[in-house]
Amino acid sequence: MPILFVHGAYAGAWCWEEHFLPWFAQRGWAVHAVSFRGHGRSWGRDDLDSFSLDHYVADLIETVATLPVPPILIGHSMGGMVVQKYLERAAAPAVVLMASVPPQGLIYSALGLLFTAPQLLIDFNRIMGGGEPSAESLRQALFYQPVADGTLHRYWKLSQPESNRAIWDMTLFFNLPGTSRVYRAPMLILGAQYDRLISPGQVQMTANAYGTPPEIFRDMGHAMMLERNWEKVAVRIDEWLTGQGL
Repeated sequence: MPILFVHGAYAGAWCWEEHFLPWFAQRGWAVHAVSFRGHGRSWGRDDLDSFSLDHYVADLIETVATLPVPPILIGHSMGGMVVQKYLERAAAPAVVLMASVPPQGLIYSALGLLFTAPQLLIDFNRIMGGGEPSAESLRQALFYQPVADGTLHRYWKLSQPESNRAIWDMTLFFNLPGTSRVYRAPMLILGAQYDRLISPGQVQMTANAYGTPPEIFRDMGHAMMLERNWEKVAVRIDEWLTGQGL
């Protein structure tokens, strides 16, 4: 059974290549990861701000079509929102949402940052204006556990701006998922205790929308696939998928 990993904002398929792709491959899964247009090694970097959330959904649809059977979808952050939008149009054998943007969008995340980490919100606004993320902003946004300076710098070099249009799609209410239209695949909803971007409360919002209890990993931040204890997350996903008979 193939697994297709779907990255979040400011990232690309590289965020899965570090740990998750080799780990799941070693356990017999056929693993794949997509980089949306304008991300990673995909085309369109110069046109990034013209791309909407629907463009990313189209990229996911195109990638799924290249696989022999519909894959399990694992989406992180913005990628979780793209997966939800995909499920308005197609089915999947199972879905894992990791620190996903909730169906209600990013407005609650923005408000949360405004009151708890205003400098981080300012940094994100600067990145949206074409600036580069700072390594320290990356640390605060993605990690709770210690991360080596060299490793952080490597992630910083791989990070990139995100499409303003896609961010606005997730912040306003014009193109959010219609949960009544979303295909009800078996769903595992995961979050992190110290996630500054998608708080456990927002993970609970996603869980409430789909009638599935969330699971919150203690002592972890937003980048659950890159945190020092990433393997705990991978093991839980593998166990859950096996329990679904996949």
